[in-house]
This record gives sequence, structure tokens and C-alpha cells, in this order.
Amino acid sequence: MSAFLWLIPVGFAVGALGTLVGAGGGFLLAPLLLLLYPHERPEIIASISLAVVFLNALSGTIAYARMRRVDYGSGLLLSAATVPGALLGALTTALLPRRTFDLIFGLVLLAGAALLLWRPHTRTAPAGGGFGRRVVDGDGALHVYAYNPWLAVALSLGVGYVSSLLGIGGGIIHVPVLTGLLGFPVHIATATSHFALAVMAGTGTGVHIATGTFHHGIRRTLALGVGVLVGAQVGARLSSRIHGTRILRLLAAALVFVAVRLMLFPPQ
Repeated sequence: MSAFLWLIPVGFAVGALGTLVGAGGGFLLAPLLLLLYPHERPEIIASISLAVVFLNALSGTIAYARMRRVDYGSGLLLSAATVPGALLGALTTALLPRRTFDLIFGLVLLAGAALLLWRPHTRTAPAGGGFGRRVVDGDGALHVYAYNPWLAVALSLGVGYVSSLLGIGGGIIHVPVLTGLLGFPVHIATATSHFALAVMAGTGTGVHIATGTFHHGIRRTLALGVGVLVGAQVGARLSSRIHGTRILRLLAAALVFVAVRLMLFPPQ
């Protein structure tokens, strides 16, 4: 275990940044693990990342729940939709060769970078469909919005599959979708996304445990998890004080760099 202590500060940074933007941190951790362990099997990378995403999402959800920002009704609906996709994605990972996995991951990272750049310019507007929501947060602010539940279910099913397949959690896709397509207020979207992520990532991790894949990454997960649990609390607190536009742009640039690295310069 001592050989992996250096992963604790890595987990802290992933937890803080991931929670700050409501994305769970998997979109940062999984490509980082791919670079740190270039010859590791895809299913092991995905199992470690997904387990850490679960810990991060759980910790972040607890923090956001104290702020009363979680829309539990919508979160349960999104979670129910992501679970079937998460199960299928976790089972599919082992079928992909490492080179194919890297190429798919690179494309997803490029799409994630585009979503991050798009998110600061989105406007919260009800998407329609009749599912009206009313949330009063811990500061007394009232959030009223509505969205199409069938569209939310369809999108969440796809998010669950892709995120579990790659071990990225899915928040990097979910949050822009919630704000840009479904009309969620940003603070409610980040908190509710974390709640749904906890359920989805926990399901995917359970599959990896059942198949025996997770056994190879327990010590690395524990080290990263210690940092993530603390970092998620810090990120949730910072979310109320920091304007995220500049951070999102820096993260988008980092994702593009990692995507190019994975796609054009594979491990030898």
C-alpha cells in the first residue's frame, strides 16, 4: 500500500476539480491512469476509475445534500435510467483491446472538451414536457424548472453505458445535458448529477467486483479514494465561491491534450 501513497494527492485534486464542475472526476482520473499505466488492461483501468468515481460522487452528494441542492425525484429517475447502461458498459469493457479502448476514449475526451467549452455559454431554459420541479436550497433560493422526462431517460441510458464502459462516471456529459438540454439550474444540475453518479458508478463497480476485475486495483483505489473523499468536500464548498468558466476552459484544454496523446501516441 505504501507504494501507492503518492496517489492520495492525485485523488484529492481529482475529487476537488470533479466535484467543482459536477462531473465526478472520472473524466480526469481515467485518462491519467491510462498514461500512468500504459500496459494495463482496459477493464482494470475502468474498474479503478469507476470505484473512485463512486467514492467521489458519494462524498460530493453528502456535501450537496447538506446544501439542499439535490433534486432527489429527478436524481432517482436519472439513476434508474443509467443503471441498465452501466451494467452493459461494465460487461463490455473486457471485450475491447487496449488500442481500441484508447481510441474510443480519445474521441470521448474530445467530445467532453467540446461540452465543457459549450457549458459556460448555455442558458437555463425549460425544455418542456410537463415534469415541473421546485427546489429551495439551503440559502433559501427558489429554483423552478421543467423538462421532458422521456428525453432525460433516453439520454441517461446512453450516458450510463458510455461512462461505465470507460470508467469516467458520466458527469462530464450529464451536467451539460441537464443545463443545456433539460433546463436545470447549474447548481441543481451539479448536485443532482452527483447523486445519479453515485448510483450508476456503484452499480458498475459492483459488476467489476462480481467479475473479479476489481481485485487487481484495490490498493490503488484505496489510495485514490482517501484523497477523493476529502477533495470532494473541498470542491463542493468552492462551487459556491468560484466562477467556473476559466476552470472549465483549462480542463477542456487538458482533455484535448490527453486525447491527442492517447490517439496519436499509443503505448509501445
